[in-house]
Amino acid sequence: MSTKILTVDDSKIIRLIIAKAFQPYDCIILEATNGADGLAVASREKPDLILLDYSMPIMDGFEVLTRIRADASLKATPVIVLTTLSGRNTVVKIAQLGVRDYIIKPFKEDVLVERVARVVPIKSKSESGIRAKREDDPIHILVVDDKPAIAEQIRAGLAGTPWKVTSAAQPAQALQLCQAQGVDVVLASFALPDDGAQRLLENLRACAATASIPVFGLCVKNAAADHARFVEAGFAGLATKPIDSEDLKSRVSRVLKLETSYKYFQQREGALLLCLPNKFNPDVREAVISDLNNRLSAIVDAGGDKLIVDLSAIEELSLPIMELVLSATQAAADLSIRHAMVGSDSLRAKCRGYEESQAWKFAPTADAALALLK
Repeated sequence: MSTKILTVDDSKIIRLIIAKAFQPYDCIILEATNGADGLAVASREKPDLILLDYSMPIMDGFEVLTRIRADASLKATPVIVLTTLSGRNTVVKIAQLGVRDYIIKPFKEDVLVERVARVVPIKSKSESGIRAKREDDPIHILVVDDKPAIAEQIRAGLAGTPWKVTSAAQPAQALQLCQAQGVDVVLASFALPDDGAQRLLENLRACAATASIPVFGLCVKNAAADHARFVEAGFAGLATKPIDSEDLKSRVSRVLKLETSYKYFQQREGALLLCLPNKFNPDVREAVISDLNNRLSAIVDAGGDKLIVDLSAIEELSLPIMELVLSATQAAADLSIRHAMVGSDSLRAKCRGYEESQAWKFAPTADAALALLK
């Protein structure tokens, strides 16, 4: 079961830092921007731990803590107080109310995680058996915009994927859909009246069922600079109108950390086949690097001993591609895995121009590369 952590802090930056620190862990991060809202969220959600800022408007940390300890349903909830160095003397005052720890601002993410782990159990998502979603899994995108044409444009742009696009014209309707339908990502228009996008974000962050849903702000391209401040408020980023479908897919894949390495790796006859696409970019590099060692280890574990790097789709041998292939071949060598390349004669000639790749074995096809390594 996920560990539920409530952050009560009027600083948007602190809330962002905390959310980012626990992203790799099986935790639900709830947020409240002041003490009064924090008490309401705590009463409703019953968190496993509260990270409480001491200096806040409306209701400070001491009063919040006093009320928590007077509430029968909350008094046993562990609390860690966040305070500035100048506020360290207040710890003596609040210690009488039974705080479990205090952390001085500013703090490092790893220090925060380590201190929290002393109080409540936290596990990495992999330890908890949570399977990473793949880019070809069904992803549910909710578009919150009072202009139906925007949702239709996004739906049309993603028609070739298994992704689902639904829409809502009002924040209240969007909140209900998020609570009921398992929404993965929200695109909320900054043009909604009464700061609707901001209010929706705050309501999502205050509910355990929706706290982890990333929210992108939707705005017209030439107004993006005017809305940069919204990223600081906790939005996952900006999606600009008119919508670029490929850019949107890339942004959603990054924020959800969707698994994409399956597109580049295959197993064939005791060999790992790494196929690099012509459109090589940092996202491709990250996907390959993040899974390369696991894939190589799996091949060895299965009794294989070969790596084939397929460069046949590559038109230009750029430095980032060379660096990636060199990393792959070195990792293979460390595991006593032999390797060969698939590519054209012109590509092989270019590789011979570099000292590091002069000895690479080339073949015209993957089958020929397999035969070369036997």
